[in-house]
Amino acid sequence: MEKLYDAGKARAIGVSNFSSKKLGDLLAVAPVPPAVVQVECHPGWQQTKLHNFCQSTGVHVTAYSPLGSPGTSWMNGNVLKEPVIISIAEKLGKTPAEVALRWNIQMGHSVLPKSTNEERIKQTLDVYDCSIPDDFLAKFSEIKQARLLKGNFIVNPQSVYKTHEELWDGEL
Repeated sequence: MEKLYDAGKARAIGVSNFSSKKLGDLLAVAPVPPAVVQVECHPGWQQTKLHNFCQSTGVHVTAYSPLGSPGTSWMNGNVLKEPVIISIAEKLGKTPAEVALRWNIQMGHSVLPKSTNEERIKQTLDVYDCSIPDDFLAKFSEIKQARLLKGNFIVNPQSVYKTHEELWDGEL
């Protein structure tokens, strides 16, 4: 990627699913630092340590699964049913999905919501007509944190990563 970047064929380099440690290790040696890290990030997995690290190093965070992947059988997470989000949505006259997306945007992240439902796709644009007040933002710290994508497919005795702790550098 650095060769493509140097040749002008790539405008930036990005990484995916890096912990703060892995990103720090990369930044220490990469001639071309990554511009973005794409990670699971939503109100139920806020990635506070990584968010703060990225802010201090100028790496942008892009959130995949910003709604916690409701309706999927393989991740079993739905932040849209989180009471804090429902309460804030009711007070703001928004849907829980709009509040979850707006939270990420106010944190400075870009979001990659996915839906096949036309109405929900349109709702993702309604996150720019309001903001979440600071007192409501503080309520997000009450949400229990849980990584939905644990990486079970890569953790095993024959892998470089023998445990989830090794894979995520303790950022579970």
